[in-house]
Amino acid sequence: MANHFEDFKVKMQGAGLSEAAIAAFKKNYDQLVAGVTGMVPEDEINSATGLPSLLDLPSVSPSEAKTLLSQTAVLKLNGGLGTSMGLEKAKSLLVVKDGKTFLDLIAEQVKHMRKSYGSDVIFTLMNSFSTSDDTKAFLREKHPDLMEEPFIELMQNMSPKVDAATNKPASYPPHPDMEWCPPGHGDIYPSLLGSGMLDSLIGKGIKYLFVSNSDNLGATLDLDLLSYFATSNKAFLMEVCERTAADKKGGHLCLRRSDGRLMLRESAMCPDADKKAFEDIAKHKYFNTNNLWVSLEHLKATLDASGGALGLPLIKNKKTVNPRDSKSEPVFQLETAMGSAIECFDSAGAIVVPRSRFAPVKTCSDLFVLRSDAYIIAEDATVAVAPALLAAGGGVPLVKLDDAHYKLVDQLEALAPDVPSLIAAKSVTVKGPVKFTKGVVLTGDVTLEAEGSSPALLAAGEYSGSVKVTPESATAGFATTAGGTKTAGGASPQAPPVAADQGCWHFLACK
Repeated sequence: MANHFEDFKVKMQGAGLSEAAIAAFKKNYDQLVAGVTGMVPEDEINSATGLPSLLDLPSVSPSEAKTLLSQTAVLKLNGGLGTSMGLEKAKSLLVVKDGKTFLDLIAEQVKHMRKSYGSDVIFTLMNSFSTSDDTKAFLREKHPDLMEEPFIELMQNMSPKVDAATNKPASYPPHPDMEWCPPGHGDIYPSLLGSGMLDSLIGKGIKYLFVSNSDNLGATLDLDLLSYFATSNKAFLMEVCERTAADKKGGHLCLRRSDGRLMLRESAMCPDADKKAFEDIAKHKYFNTNNLWVSLEHLKATLDASGGALGLPLIKNKKTVNPRDSKSEPVFQLETAMGSAIECFDSAGAIVVPRSRFAPVKTCSDLFVLRSDAYIIAEDATVAVAPALLAAGGGVPLVKLDDAHYKLVDQLEALAPDVPSLIAAKSVTVKGPVKFTKGVVLTGDVTLEAEGSSPALLAAGEYSGSVKVTPESATAGFATTAGGTKTAGGASPQAPPVAADQGCWHFLACK
């Protein structure tokens, strides 16, 4: 297939994109034209072993913390819209708990750390063309002080879509904006370089960059991790968690035999013959949390040595030029992932962290639990497991809501304007349109099933076991037992338990 890069270069220059963005696109486009498959067979890798653990790190002193924070910037990826949850604005603007959005909590965490240590750690949001305006409008209203800061926004680049039939730039005259797409969060590196922010940060004495997703409330700026990274002299550090059976289909960390570098292998990179080894969580134990630590000086040197663009593996997504019209022309959207940069550095490393540092909100089931009393907002604006839950030795309950009725945020808020108490729950499964009223308490293992297709109101009361929710539930609740199926309705509800002590607990209280 012919290489039409010059056509893309002209288009990108016309849109005002930086040379770094164009160089990064060329790396991706060249892989597409060359037919690079990106396959990584099992016989080309070794397991990643002998990794250090956050739980074994020494605690940093307040004086050391102040010095390190003055050399650190925090960057949150904020380019996503949360379309899978039915959102049309930046996902970080979703209210997650006690009237606060993701962005409120992130901003308050930064401000609390600045006040506590007397050090103005730099805060940056990497916005996309889809999230920039909404995010800045929100900050101007709720956190105007942050909007005055020079590094508050890093704009993600745009990537031209590729006509799948010709490998030329896609054209769509009815809506020319649809000729462009996001380039994935691997774009953080050309965005930092092309915007001049990388040089500006280094010029201000900033050495370390902590990067994470804005919807991962577990990804706080951990000072012990910062100290470890600063003294390690590593160029790049990835936080990883141990895989469980539920994670076996996802990617894993491994060691490339050819050069001894760490790398990520995703499922699409694994030949069919090696799927069994790919899913062996005893052999390949770790997955990427997307919490990353980057040495800005090492990044600058590596970019300079590689012509201004890192050689990240290509992610090729086949779509239609108009995503809402399946009959429009097929295109390729070329993307990269920021975690894959681990293979671009000789001195990259990984560290095992507790699962509590990987707490993304990807579904309405996640949001349902977060809004419940199973979590609190601590004094430092971190989200923490409720003290009563920790004291009881229990874990956060597993919740599965019916996607037919709770998949989108507006559906969740219509059916669960008041989220039930989950402090005493172990698991919750909801089938059908159960509508929760104030004062519902769920205990143990609970399955709630609505009878009929219309919303069935669950009255205030305590529930456990299997519960059929009928229209009569609107007037009376039922406290069920663990054995057998009961119908909610016709019995007096039990009084809900006394609220747990809402003391201040950090998300890493179990550390």
